[in-house]
Amino acid sequence: MSTPSFADLLWRLGISLAVSTYQSARLILVRAEGPTTLDTRFRTFPSPMGVAVADGRLAVGTAREIREFRNQPAVAATLDPEGRHDACYVPRKSHLTGDIRIHEIGFASGELWLVNTRFSTLCTLDEAGRAVPRWRPPFVTQPAAEDCCHLNGMAIVDGRVRFVTALGATNTAGGWREGKAAGGLLLNVDSGETVLRGLSMPHSPRRHGDRLFVLESGRGTIATADVATGRVETIAALPGFTRGLAFAGPFAFVGLSQVRGSHVFGGLPLTERVADRQCGVDVVDLRSGRVVASLRFEGDVRELFDVQVLHGTRYPELLDVEA
Repeated sequence: MSTPSFADLLWRLGISLAVSTYQSARLILVRAEGPTTLDTRFRTFPSPMGVAVADGRLAVGTAREIREFRNQPAVAATLDPEGRHDACYVPRKSHLTGDIRIHEIGFASGELWLVNTRFSTLCTLDEAGRAVPRWRPPFVTQPAAEDCCHLNGMAIVDGRVRFVTALGATNTAGGWREGKAAGGLLLNVDSGETVLRGLSMPHSPRRHGDRLFVLESGRGTIATADVATGRVETIAALPGFTRGLAFAGPFAFVGLSQVRGSHVFGGLPLTERVADRQCGVDVVDLRSGRVVASLRFEGDVRELFDVQVLHGTRYPELLDVEA
């Protein structure tokens, strides 16, 4: 279900979306067949989380591996007689990482970086496809499979990982859980310095234009972050757990999750503010803070992790290895 403006906006911008939902084991391509018709294409993956897109490449982080795809325009041209498809991502590589609880992934200067949440580290992949530790927060003294701080998101700026989000500055197994409502932080990767504190379950840090954005998931908001002053300014409060953020022009595409009724999500400002939480994607006009288009998922799709914009393609296809 979507507002009529959602398909129109995708069509006018010449874009489509890739949305991951680990809870229902799917990657969803959201695409417009025209200015009035929205189409969703579901592909099955084992617990898909982070999605990375760059230069015709698309990668998906799953429960125990990262799968890489390449756009093959010649294949797209053969898919249907109507010629709707303008991109087709076909399988190219699979990197077996094991159960390291991959969260966000991204291409930085051609290299694939990943957030290894279980070991509280940023990693890259070696030639054998193994996850190689490259950085960890200074307060995590030993890399161990303990999810000490719930490192989850990263902002890539000028080809480098510059900022990361975590849910707590803790050094014990699952230590972030106790202060989750207001213990979140943003760290500068170069210096290791904590530049923002007191965030409510932050996710999806992103640089767009000259501003740094962050989702305070525990509040259900999208905000700008000024690392020089420590100021966080809310742009919009939305009806779900905000996680997954991408941009096209002046528009922010924000993922929303219903969030489970469990101790992990209990006691958050969002759950007190919104009783009927939604799952989907809201489009926020950054110039006004208004929601100008909405997409809602129903049935067994209740939680999203990542949202990525596929620029320059309106109607992509993704061929899974079983397809």
